[in-house]
Amino acid sequence: MMIFSPNAPLSSKASIAMLAFRIVVGTAFVFHGLPKIMTPFTWMTDMMGMDIPNVMQAIAALAEFGGGVALLLGFLTPLAAFGILVTMVGALFMVHFPQGHLFISMAQPSFELPLLYAISAFLIMMTGPGCFSIDAMMSSKDGSTHYHQTPTTA
Repeated sequence: MMIFSPNAPLSSKASIAMLAFRIVVGTAFVFHGLPKIMTPFTWMTDMMGMDIPNVMQAIAALAEFGGGVALLLGFLTPLAAFGILVTMVGALFMVHFPQGHLFISMAQPSFELPLLYAISAFLIMMTGPGCFSIDAMMSSKDGSTHYHQTPTTA
């Protein structure tokens, strides 16, 4: 009995839901990443006063902005979601946890949003983009690639 199959197609309903989810999460990351990609090597220093190597700042900016665009399009979806996941885990362990932020707080910064984004990226990475994506259009008809997402009934 196989519990997890990355090639299992999503139903039409699930693909529509995944499309809506990708649009919301992708749009959020485009907007979060836009100011960062405009100054990719210094945004952490400029915004938060953190002394992080410039190349790491650029990778995070690219993961957020580029990953957001990729999620919107459903293009290289698992890779984009992985980049976002790693970036959000980095934000949690480099910023939020060391500063003692609460899970949810109205009065101070909290780690609710980066955790929600990390779990969202994990869900997209594990589920795939659905059949309404560039990844699905690029896959072969016989399902030989990971991205093949022919809708099933249900």
